[in-house]
Amino acid sequence: MRTEFVRVLIGFAFILLLGPSLLLPQTGKAATVAELATYNKPDREKVLYEGAKKEGKVLWYTSLTGGPNLEVPKAFEVKYPGIKADVYRGDSDALISRVLQEAQAKRYLVDSIETTFPILKVMQDYKLLATYFSPYLAQYPDEVKERADKGLVYWATDRESYIGLAYNTNVIPLSAAPKKFADLLRPELKDKIGFATSDTGSRVIGAMLATRGAEFVQKLKSQEVTLHAVSGRAILDMVISGELGASPTVFLSHSRVSISKGAPIKWVPMDVVPTNAGGVAFPANAPHPHAALLFCDYLLSPEGQKLLGKFGLDSAVNKPDFKRWYAEQGMTVEEYEKENSKWEKLLREIGRK
Repeated sequence: MRTEFVRVLIGFAFILLLGPSLLLPQTGKAATVAELATYNKPDREKVLYEGAKKEGKVLWYTSLTGGPNLEVPKAFEVKYPGIKADVYRGDSDALISRVLQEAQAKRYLVDSIETTFPILKVMQDYKLLATYFSPYLAQYPDEVKERADKGLVYWATDRESYIGLAYNTNVIPLSAAPKKFADLLRPELKDKIGFATSDTGSRVIGAMLATRGAEFVQKLKSQEVTLHAVSGRAILDMVISGELGASPTVFLSHSRVSISKGAPIKWVPMDVVPTNAGGVAFPANAPHPHAALLFCDYLLSPEGQKLLGKFGLDSAVNKPDFKRWYAEQGMTVEEYEKENSKWEKLLREIGRK
C-alpha cells in the first residue's frame, strides 16, 4: 500500500460511521447483527444456513490470488446449495479503496472479507468490522487472532505464507549455504544474492533490522546484491535457472512446488521468517449476515483450511518449527506505513538494479 492508500484514508477521515444496528431476517425470532454474530449454540450452522438460503447469496472480498479465489466459492456452493457465492478480488490498494468508497456512499456490498492485516486494521479503526464468534476459533493460537471481549474476534488468520531463503544447490555449495542472515555476508555469496523489490523484499529488510540491526543491513552493500522488480515466484525462477545463486525473498509455498518437480533448490528459514498473513473478518454492515458468517466459519473450518492448503497456503493452526515474524504486529496503520517506507529506502540503498 502506497500513496493511493494514504490518499484514500485522508479522504475518508471526515466521514462519521454508525455502528451496526440493522435488524436481520427472521431466525425464529428477530435478531440484531450482534446477536447473530455471537450466536454460540449447537444449531449455529443450521440457523446460519437457513437464514443464508433466504438471503440467497454472499459476496466475498479477498486479496488472495490464483486458485483460491476461484475454488473457495465453488466449494462453498457445493457444501451449501442454494447460496450463490460471488467474489471480488483486488490488491491492497484496490480493496481498501473499494471498501471505503462503499462505506462513504453507505452502499454496503461486502459480506465477508479475507485480506491482509493492514486492510483489516483500517476497517477496524473506522468501525467497519463487527466482532464475531466461530466454533473453530478455539483451535487457533491466540497470537493469530485479533481478539475482542467475551471470546470474540475482529478477525482470525486463515492462511499464512512464509518468506525465507532459497538457494541453487548447483551454484551454492552446501558449505556456503546460509542458515542465518549473518551468513549472507560470506565471501562465496558475493554477487550471487538477489532481492525482489516488492513488499516481500521490504519485509525481509524489516526482519533483518529487527534481528540484526541497521549496521548489518548496510554491510550487505559489499555483497553486490541485485534488485529485481519481480514477484516472489519470479525471483525463485531466477534462482532455479542459476541466474541468481540465492534469494532471501522466496516463499516456502513456491519452493515446495518447484522442489516437487525436481528443481535444484533448497529453502531455508532465517533468524525469523517474515510471514504474510490473511485474516477472515465479518463486515459490520454485511447485507447478507447469515451467509457472511457461514462463509467466515467455512474458511476457518478444517475443510476450508484443507482447501487453502491445496494451493500451497499454510494454516495458522499449525505452528511451524521456525519463528514467525509479523511485520505489522503491534503497529497502527500509520506506524506501519512509516516503517515500510524506511525498509524500502534501505533496500534501494543496499542493492543495485
